Amino acid sequence: MESGIHIALAPEILTEIWGIPITNTLVTSWAVILLLGLAAFFIGRNLRLVPGKLQVLFELLLGGVLDYMEETLESRKLAVRFFPLIMTLFLFIFTANVLEFTPGIGSIGIVEYDHGKETLVPLFRSVNTDLNVTLALAIIAFLAIEVAGVLGIGFLKYAGKFVNFKSVLAFFIGIIELFSEMARLIAFSFRLFGNIFAGEVLILVIMFFVPVLLPVPLMLFELFVGFIQAAIFALLTLFFIKIAVTEPH
Repeated sequence: MESGIHIALAPEILTEIWGIPITNTLVTSWAVILLLGLAAFFIGRNLRLVPGKLQVLFELLLGGVLDYMEETLESRKLAVRFFPLIMTLFLFIFTANVLEFTPGIGSIGIVEYDHGKETLVPLFRSVNTDLNVTLALAIIAFLAIEVAGVLGIGFLKYAGKFVNFKSVLAFFIGIIELFSEMARLIAFSFRLFGNIFAGEVLILVIMFFVPVLLPVPLMLFELFVGFIQAAIFALLTLFFIKIAVTEPH
């Protein structure tokens, strides 16, 4: 087996199904979806009219998020409409970031031989270290923002934010707004990818040079970073939806 630090920017391809490559980040994302689905099933089936402590905790957390969204969007109807999207983004990203530190992630895999050298291809890899995943999440958020704007104020008014011929200044401001809108795809995807990938590389380097004790507090810090990145992604989506449904002045 090769010694030293092995850092791969692209996810490893495990197999192909009908010509579609199945990567280790894709397998991990399925595991995240399965975990969230199981959690929703077991929590949902035990709901009671007189709630227990766990149900009260979840109701307080989810109710607090919904109230915050209502305050931000200034509409209960909009808050209820976009609550599933915002919470799903947060839970998926946060769960994927937490799963990064689960035993077996990155260490269980298939041994391949290439010119007499053994290489371990991990079966699982941190989801958000794959730019394809973060870009897909960014596209989902981007489309949700655009659809929210069109549904909120109408197609013509929303398009008027980007195409405005009332004056030369208004026209150039619209062009800048259009480029800013498109730049969100890059900002969303690379911010999440860069922070999580950099954290994973840092932990690998520390574990290689100082394998005892030091990686533990660093992992705890990276868990906090994972939470913050999930919250930032969800909050930015919420704030951009608020901007999209606000009529231009």
